[in-house]
Amino acid sequence: MENLDDVASKYLQPPSVEIENDLIMNWYPDRITGRAGRVDRLLELGLGHGYTVPYFHKMCDDHVVVEGSQKVIDHFQTNNPWYDGTLETGYFETYTPSAPFDLIVMGFVLEHVDDPAAILNRYKAFLKPGGRIWIAVPNAKSLNRRLGVEMGMIDDIYDLNETDHILGHKRNFCLDTLRDMIASTGGTVTHQEGLYLKPLPLGVLKTLQDFDANMKAMMAVGVDFPELCVGLLVEVSYG
Repeated sequence: MENLDDVASKYLQPPSVEIENDLIMNWYPDRITGRAGRVDRLLELGLGHGYTVPYFHKMCDDHVVVEGSQKVIDHFQTNNPWYDGTLETGYFETYTPSAPFDLIVMGFVLEHVDDPAAILNRYKAFLKPGGRIWIAVPNAKSLNRRLGVEMGMIDDIYDLNETDHILGHKRNFCLDTLRDMIASTGGTVTHQEGLYLKPLPLGVLKTLQDFDANMKAMMAVGVDFPELCVGLLVEVSYG
């Protein structure tokens, strides 16, 4: 199993340099909260930049985060002394909780792991009756990637780019491959939506007036068009 500290450096950069990541990570937790409401126990897989922690921490009584990189955990704790939840150092493939959860969030982690179906099969056993798993992943068939293929900038819609490799991504999903993988584990998609409908490169978007308002509008409009968005967000039920 690879040492996740080796890819941690990307997640230790100042968040201000990650405009689109900032946008998505501060958007989708509210979407989950709006549908799930407040819960007792919530588990997050992966810490990343730590954007989502404040959102999920406030929507539950017991918040647990599992993270494979101690460097990422140390960085988060240094910059967030307020956090009184539980940070567990461990790999997703081997972590076992002491009690089941109402909600498990897999926010942009399944593109990193060797066997995403195995992760789902493992964690569905950690749900309380009626519990849900929420998954967010990059979308290979987003509008901007479709344009990239048409313009000859991308050879194959599922290709990984340089940034993907830096971040430790192993694959890109699309709505069909994500739903098929979930079905293979016995799960049912009970809700799906898109994250960030991006019509133009970021450099072009920055030249438009009302940049912030435009970005928020692209998030709002994208909800209804997951097959064209940069990211996919789905709710999964097991029984």
